[in-house]
Amino acid sequence: MKVTGPALRVTIIVNESDTWRHRPLFNEIVQRARQAGLAGAAVFRGIEGYGASSVAHTNRLLSLSEDLPVAVVIVDTEEAVRAFLPRLDDLGIGGVTALDQVEVVRHVHDAGDREEKR
Repeated sequence: MKVTGPALRVTIIVNESDTWRHRPLFNEIVQRARQAGLAGAAVFRGIEGYGASSVAHTNRLLSLSEDLPVAVVIVDTEEAVRAFLPRLDDLGIGGVTALDQVEVVRHVHDAGDREEKR
Protein backbone atom coordinates (compact mmCIF):
# COMPACT_ATOMS: atom_id res chain seq x y z
CA MET A 1 0.00 0.00 0.00
CA LYS A 2 1.25 3.50 -0.80
CA VAL A 3 0.79 6.41 1.56
CA THR A 4 1.36 9.85 0.08
CA GLY A 5 1.20 13.35 1.42
CA PRO A 6 2.82 16.77 1.49
CA ALA A 7 6.03 17.33 3.44
CA LEU A 8 8.83 19.83 3.80
CA ARG A 9 12.43 18.96 2.96
CA VAL A 10 15.25 20.94 4.53
CA THR A 11 18.70 20.65 2.99
CA ILE A 12 21.57 22.07 5.02
CA ILE A 13 24.92 22.44 3.26
CA VAL A 14 27.98 22.52 5.52
CA ASN A 15 31.67 21.76 5.11
CA GLU A 16 32.93 18.34 6.01
CA SER A 17 35.43 19.92 8.41
CA ASP A 18 32.83 22.03 10.29
CA THR A 19 32.59 20.96 13.93
CA TRP A 20 30.45 21.55 16.99
CA ARG A 21 32.09 20.74 20.33
CA HIS A 22 34.76 18.57 18.67
CA ARG A 23 32.22 16.53 16.65
CA PRO A 24 31.29 16.86 12.99
CA LEU A 25 28.60 19.52 12.59
CA PHE A 26 26.56 17.27 10.30
CA ASN A 27 26.47 14.66 13.06
CA GLU A 28 25.15 17.20 15.57
CA ILE A 29 22.39 18.25 13.15
CA VAL A 30 21.31 14.62 12.64
CA GLN A 31 21.35 13.95 16.39
CA ARG A 32 19.19 17.01 17.06
CA ALA A 33 16.75 15.91 14.35
CA ARG A 34 16.51 12.47 15.97
CA GLN A 35 16.00 13.99 19.43
CA ALA A 36 13.26 16.21 18.00
CA GLY A 37 11.47 13.12 16.70
CA LEU A 38 11.68 14.04 13.03
CA ALA A 39 10.80 11.32 10.51
CA GLY A 40 14.26 10.92 9.04
CA ALA A 41 17.58 12.49 8.13
CA ALA A 42 20.42 11.55 5.80
CA VAL A 43 23.90 12.93 5.14
CA PHE A 44 25.38 13.05 1.64
CA ARG A 45 29.04 13.79 0.99
CA GLY A 46 29.68 15.97 -2.04
CA ILE A 47 32.15 15.18 -4.77
CA GLU A 48 32.84 18.79 -5.63
CA GLY A 49 31.49 22.21 -4.77
CA TYR A 50 32.12 25.83 -3.88
CA GLY A 51 30.38 28.41 -1.74
CA ALA A 52 30.42 32.15 -1.12
CA SER A 53 34.23 32.18 -1.03
CA SER A 54 34.34 30.72 -4.58
CA VAL A 55 37.03 28.31 -3.39
CA ALA A 56 36.52 25.00 -5.18
CA HIS A 57 36.53 21.82 -3.10
CA THR A 58 36.93 18.49 -4.85
CA ASN A 59 37.88 14.90 -4.10
CA ARG A 60 40.01 14.45 -7.22
CA LEU A 61 43.27 12.60 -6.61
CA LEU A 62 45.54 15.56 -7.30
CA SER A 63 43.51 17.97 -5.19
CA LEU A 64 44.72 18.94 -1.74
CA SER A 65 41.22 19.75 -0.55
CA GLU A 66 39.61 17.39 1.91
CA ASP A 67 37.02 19.91 3.03
CA LEU A 68 34.19 18.70 0.82
CA PRO A 69 30.59 19.89 0.96
CA VAL A 70 28.17 17.80 2.99
CA ALA A 71 24.38 17.95 2.63
CA VAL A 72 22.13 17.05 5.54
CA VAL A 73 18.62 16.29 4.25
CA ILE A 74 15.65 16.08 6.60
CA VAL A 75 12.04 15.39 5.55
CA ASP A 76 8.94 15.61 7.73
CA THR A 77 5.71 17.56 7.96
CA GLU A 78 6.01 21.29 7.43
CA GLU A 79 4.99 21.94 11.03
CA ALA A 80 7.64 19.57 12.42
CA VAL A 81 10.45 20.93 10.24
CA ARG A 82 9.63 24.58 10.96
CA ALA A 83 9.44 23.85 14.70
CA PHE A 84 12.84 22.14 14.49
CA LEU A 85 14.79 24.85 12.64
CA PRO A 86 15.24 27.16 15.68
CA ARG A 87 17.04 24.28 17.45
CA LEU A 88 19.91 24.82 15.02
CA ASP A 89 20.38 28.54 15.69
CA ASP A 90 23.21 28.08 18.20
CA LEU A 91 25.27 25.97 15.79
CA GLY A 92 26.42 28.93 13.71
CA ILE A 93 25.78 27.18 10.40
CA GLY A 94 27.58 29.17 7.73
CA GLY A 95 26.31 27.27 4.72
CA VAL A 96 23.03 27.36 2.85
CA THR A 97 19.79 26.04 4.30
CA ALA A 98 17.11 25.39 1.66
CA LEU A 99 13.46 24.47 2.19
CA ASP A 100 11.44 22.63 -0.48
CA GLN A 101 7.81 21.54 -0.55
CA VAL A 102 7.78 17.86 -1.50
CA GLU A 103 5.33 15.00 -1.78
CA VAL A 104 6.28 11.91 0.17
CA VAL A 105 5.44 8.43 -1.09
CA ARG A 106 5.86 5.70 1.50
CA HIS A 107 5.34 2.03 0.84
CA VAL A 108 3.60 0.59 3.88
CA HIS A 109 2.97 -3.09 4.43
CA ASP A 110 0.22 -4.18 6.77
CA ALA A 111 -0.57 -7.67 8.03
CA GLY A 112 -3.01 -8.27 5.14
CA ASP A 113 -0.33 -7.49 2.54
CA ARG A 114 2.04 -10.03 4.06
CA GLU A 115 -0.59 -12.77 4.20
CA GLU A 116 -1.45 -12.33 0.50
CA LYS A 117 2.21 -12.81 -0.51
CA ARG A 118 2.57 -16.17 1.25
